[in-house]
Amino acid sequence: MKKYYEIVVIGAGHAGIEASLAAAKMGCTVGLFTMDVNAVGRMSCNPAIGGTAKGHLVREIDALGGVMGKLADKTGIQFKMLNKSKGPAVWSPRCQSDKTLYSIEAEKLINEQDGIDLVQDMVNNIIVEKDNAGSQYDVKGIKTARGHEVGCKCIIITSGTFLNAIMHTGKSTTVAGRMGEDSAIGLTESLTNIGFETGRLKTGTPPRLDINTIDFSKTEVQPGDKNPQPFSHSINSKFPIQEQVDCFLTHTNERTHDILRTGFKDSPLFSGRIKGIGPRYCPSIEDKISRFSDKPRHQIFLEPETLNGNTIYMNGFSTSLPIEVQKKAARTVKGLENVELVNEGYAVEYDFLPTHQINLSLETKLVSGLFTAGQVNGTSGYEEAAGQGIVAGINAVQKLRNDEPLILKRSEAYLGVLIDDLINKCPKEPYRIFTSSAEYRLILRQDNADLRLMEKGYSYGLINSDDIKTLREKRELIKEGINYFTVNTISPKLVNEYMISKNTNPIKQNEFIANIIKRNQVKLNELLRLDTFKDNSLLKKFSCIPEGINQIEIEIKYNGYIQRQNEQVETFNKNEGVKIPKGFNYDKIKSISTEALFKLKTIKPQSIGQAARIAGVRPSDISAIMIYMRG
Repeated sequence: MKKYYEIVVIGAGHAGIEASLAAAKMGCTVGLFTMDVNAVGRMSCNPAIGGTAKGHLVREIDALGGVMGKLADKTGIQFKMLNKSKGPAVWSPRCQSDKTLYSIEAEKLINEQDGIDLVQDMVNNIIVEKDNAGSQYDVKGIKTARGHEVGCKCIIITSGTFLNAIMHTGKSTTVAGRMGEDSAIGLTESLTNIGFETGRLKTGTPPRLDINTIDFSKTEVQPGDKNPQPFSHSINSKFPIQEQVDCFLTHTNERTHDILRTGFKDSPLFSGRIKGIGPRYCPSIEDKISRFSDKPRHQIFLEPETLNGNTIYMNGFSTSLPIEVQKKAARTVKGLENVELVNEGYAVEYDFLPTHQINLSLETKLVSGLFTAGQVNGTSGYEEAAGQGIVAGINAVQKLRNDEPLILKRSEAYLGVLIDDLINKCPKEPYRIFTSSAEYRLILRQDNADLRLMEKGYSYGLINSDDIKTLREKRELIKEGINYFTVNTISPKLVNEYMISKNTNPIKQNEFIANIIKRNQVKLNELLRLDTFKDNSLLKKFSCIPEGINQIEIEIKYNGYIQRQNEQVETFNKNEGVKIPKGFNYDKIKSISTEALFKLKTIKPQSIGQAARIAGVRPSDISAIMIYMRG
């Protein structure tokens, strides 16, 4: 182990992987500290990547130069585009991963990257010193449980659920961060000694089932897509890479619920032994049947964890009830009458840092050079963690270079929405991203993440020249395509047979092709198969950009809505451009409400736009601030 790294990353989960790789690729030396070098990128809960809005994050991470999408593509055993029956703003890619392969591939990336040392040791102390002004601290290094002291200029904490973590199953309590792994002791205390505020959160996981004891004939098959799409924009090999498998759907019933209720008296959740707040949108099965007692059944998805193993993830059955209750209740579910549990479900309670203490760059306000990312910031999910990880990694390097940090706006990316929500809403429960979280979701689609963000990744040296060349060609082709369909007309006799087949009115005169594309029933990829387009040289180019035709269709079909959102973004950017001076004294404005005054002084917004998004700050408070700023 070296005595000095430019950047130290604490934790080798999904946030730590992205942070360390981004920083190393940008030219910094990185010490990646983990309590177990065999647990890099371990999928401790569901071995799945993506999902509603989470899939958007993965594609944005990839567009910035991150690796989660590439890892998912290499190790995915089922790929599915969710919400296809709805509009394109909410289409979200998801894949079931082989959790063993995912961890192997993640560790391989870390070990192959120049500039990263993977170190097995527990960091239990952060070394800081007062800056020259005496009002803030500067990072100086770390101390580990084995007695090592390592100097550094920046630290990124990506500790996941391990800070003072406790596992609960029934009345049993274990000091551990997840099954078979130690809790991280000392780091929380080091942070509170510096002056940080900490809190407690809770998450959970369901039992794992023995695949050989399940009767899948009694369940509903849930296949993946016939023509799956990769997450990464730069995949060059045959896809998909791994063998593809099915998942399965079954349901709980009233008997299941009755058995689960017998364990409530021993539940750490209901007895008060768990103090941390759990995720609202991923509740335990006992929480579901307690809160939704009128529901006679709940969905249970049976999802393979690996290609070669024997474990099935019981999605929808997260629990911390006693093991015997878990097993008895599981056996009342159709298809699981004779099931055996490989591992029991459990809850984990852990420390986190409330997010009023960090800036939009993910650097803490109290300690210069100290960044936080992932569940330590109160988020839930691999994707939210990885997204923060790459932003923190980039910004740690930018800090060392005295360059401007990467701060993504809500109008630019779901990553911007995620971080903006963390800072301005300061969630008191594990935060999960949704498409409804993004007010500009029609222009923040998963299919155009590369068009929105890849140039930024290239500017940081995280995107290679071949990929940026392909992106620029794609952008020009899309422009050409939109222009072609907008200015060219087509004869009725060339398309009316197709129009009739789609149960839509035939066209009666030469009509602009764009107007035909705007019809709901018309699909551009089908239209282009007509003989009239067969020898078109421009349209032949689209074969080089698989997503191009889809993006052209969306841009034409939803043009009015997209224009409206772009106008809203202009107003948003105007407010973001009105900067609030550093050290602004809100106490001098007598008309601000007490709640707003407290929130503004705590969060210290950098612009009028950010101030307006803080929970508890009213429009009248914003008006008062603007009047005062004008003198």
